[in-house]
Amino acid sequence: MAETLGALVRRLRKQAGMTQFQLAERAGLGERTIGRIENDKPFDHRSGTFARLADALEAGPEDRRRLMAASIGSGDEPPPVPAQQAAPAGARVPGPLADEADGLARESKRRWREEEAQRRVHHPYALPVRWHHVATGLADRTENAQGTAPGDVLPDIDLSGDLRRVAGVYRRIGSGRLVVLGRAGSGKSILAVRFALDLLDTREDAQRVPVIFSLGSWDPTAIALRDWLVDRLVRDHPHLARVLPSGKPLAADLFDADLILPVLDGFDEIAEELRGEALQELNRTVLPLVLTSRRDEFAGAVAAARAPLASAVVIELCDLEPSDLRDYLPRTVPVPPGPLDPAAPRGWNDVLDRARAAGPAGAHLTEALSTPLMTALARTMYSDNPDRDPAELLDTARFPDAAAIEAHLLAGFVPTVYRRRAPQRPDAGGPAAARRGTERQWELADAQRWLGYIAHHLAALDGERQDIAWWELGTSMSRLARTVIVGLLAGTAFGVTAGVGNIPVDLVATSHGPAFALLRGLAVGVLHGLAAAVLFGLVYWYATARDGLKPSPVRIRFTGWGRRGGRLRRTGRRVRVRVAVGLLCGLSVAAALELIDQGLVGPLGLDDGQGGGALARVVFIAELGLGAGLVFALTAVLEAPVRPESVVSPADLLGIDRRNVAYHLLVWALAIGPAAGLLNGIVDGPVRGLEVGVVFGLEAAFGAGLGYGVCMTAWGQWVALTRIWLPLTGRLPWALVSFLDDAHRRGVLRQVGAVYQFRHSRIQSQLGHAFREHHGKRRPSRPDTAPAVAPGA
Repeated sequence: MAETLGALVRRLRKQAGMTQFQLAERAGLGERTIGRIENDKPFDHRSGTFARLADALEAGPEDRRRLMAASIGSGDEPPPVPAQQAAPAGARVPGPLADEADGLARESKRRWREEEAQRRVHHPYALPVRWHHVATGLADRTENAQGTAPGDVLPDIDLSGDLRRVAGVYRRIGSGRLVVLGRAGSGKSILAVRFALDLLDTREDAQRVPVIFSLGSWDPTAIALRDWLVDRLVRDHPHLARVLPSGKPLAADLFDADLILPVLDGFDEIAEELRGEALQELNRTVLPLVLTSRRDEFAGAVAAARAPLASAVVIELCDLEPSDLRDYLPRTVPVPPGPLDPAAPRGWNDVLDRARAAGPAGAHLTEALSTPLMTALARTMYSDNPDRDPAELLDTARFPDAAAIEAHLLAGFVPTVYRRRAPQRPDAGGPAAARRGTERQWELADAQRWLGYIAHHLAALDGERQDIAWWELGTSMSRLARTVIVGLLAGTAFGVTAGVGNIPVDLVATSHGPAFALLRGLAVGVLHGLAAAVLFGLVYWYATARDGLKPSPVRIRFTGWGRRGGRLRRTGRRVRVRVAVGLLCGLSVAAALELIDQGLVGPLGLDDGQGGGALARVVFIAELGLGAGLVFALTAVLEAPVRPESVVSPADLLGIDRRNVAYHLLVWALAIGPAAGLLNGIVDGPVRGLEVGVVFGLEAAFGAGLGYGVCMTAWGQWVALTRIWLPLTGRLPWALVSFLDDAHRRGVLRQVGAVYQFRHSRIQSQLGHAFREHHGKRRPSRPDTAPAVAPGA
């Protein structure tokens, strides 16, 4: 008897050493589907299913032939089912799971309708965003994208269309994998939203639910795509975290049952060094998906991975045509009540008529309005404001080229995206709405001021700077101002630690009483803090002028010493410099503290008799100097620079540097505490040595360690300048991380690895210009190469 399809698949799976779940994941099918195939039960499938199984099983030519023959022998294959319908109604999807998918579909539809309404892309109708098919270079073979078997006739598929028919075009793609490329403002995110809504509007029971994921936070080297998608789904829809009897969260079961269609928006926002690996990870699965990206970034990933996105059709968005503008913009103007005023501006009809015959002025206008973003801004600035006449856009004196018109329109971008909306009730739209209901609503004036400061900061650092790096947000201040702020904060940490640390010592080791202990603690804290502020400030002043010491993101690494002579040789010079700085700092601080205790605290009548004699003072200076030198050397050896483009997100890099400070505290405690305890134990006995070791270890960690963290690490510079000083002076918000993340969601910023960038360079230029005008600041001395803002923008 011939081997059945189920028996053949089961045998090949066991030969490959895979479980049903592993095979399902590799083939992009549901685990339940694999079970039904292996048990020769009826199941719904589409063209290419058996080719995907053969690929996942790594079947040889003979086994592949048998698999195809068995699939034919199992019965006539049903007509191809569109990719987004890969989970049709029937036995393959349990009822409760289908119900959960239906609930997710309703919630997603409500959410994306709200998003589309906010962007007003539907008013008065969807812009005709068109595309052309990218057949070679960035796309896989057409036969792979359509899932045709060897020898089959390749169907002639029409992939033309526009925003209003994107779902229909997607249904013609056999693999269910689509890449959408386009330049900034070309409508990629709008297309993703419209695509999701079109599928949701026509979705039938148990079909896939399109879910939009912002791809910028995915680290393909740390987490598999499926696991990351499950985590994102749980984050955005907390009720899907419920654990089922299978032991998996409900979100994972929805994926495994082929009930989720990922719409991956913003591939270009993945860290640059991770894009090639991300594309390779996407190619390890045949999961149907939609991916959006800027063209150059996607092309770079294809080059790095040496392969396009497997089985995917690639389309690239085209510019809007002048006829599109003539159809669209006049209809965005509301009809005023009553008789028309003959003297009133004739609006877009007149402007676009004149543009056709206006020579360069008309060409500049149509070029500027060639993207949905600019057209939407023109509508907001002129159609929504009857007192403004779009005819001014044809004034070549004000707007000599298309870039000047775009800069003028971009001036209205921030007011548009920060338009205030009525808050939602938490119960208005399920768990996702409840989460969004807690988000801040920023005032427009505040958002413009804070974004303006950031844009000015970038221009002050470098006229061509684009990266908004959190550890540098305060560095456009003068070096002296930064030194004073960092020194005072470091000195405060040191002084509080020294003062608080003296109180229990005086309470336990002396008989002077609580009042004396408190008074001495206050005096020691203030005086030691002032001395430390001066010394830490000098260290920061010195460090910021030298690349090897300048505060910047690093990782603490305890491995990797053996490769090519080890990191010790590579960091030898840095270690020597840091040892010298550490010794000098330690000896200076110790000597200064001894002078303060002997010359100021003692004469105030606050000498507690714990300082010992001349030998003890020499030992104290020596142990602190040697300990500081050792700490600086260890940090130089253990720290490895981090390339921001290799990190997933700003929050991840901030977390890395915050943990580094905790390591620094531990290093300070272990370098100073045991050494001090050992030396004092030799001189005064083991009990005294233990007491001194514990006290010195704690004070070194929270006094010297925190002071070092403030003046020598990126996290400390961030805290001192960006989290404390700049919010105090109103130049940045207190909740800066939340503000930047919100600006990213609104489309003002884009994320590239561990940094943000303004999504449009001319927005950056306009905001910086407005900030300088309002605050009376001069233009940065280094040339700002971004296009100038048009007068009156």
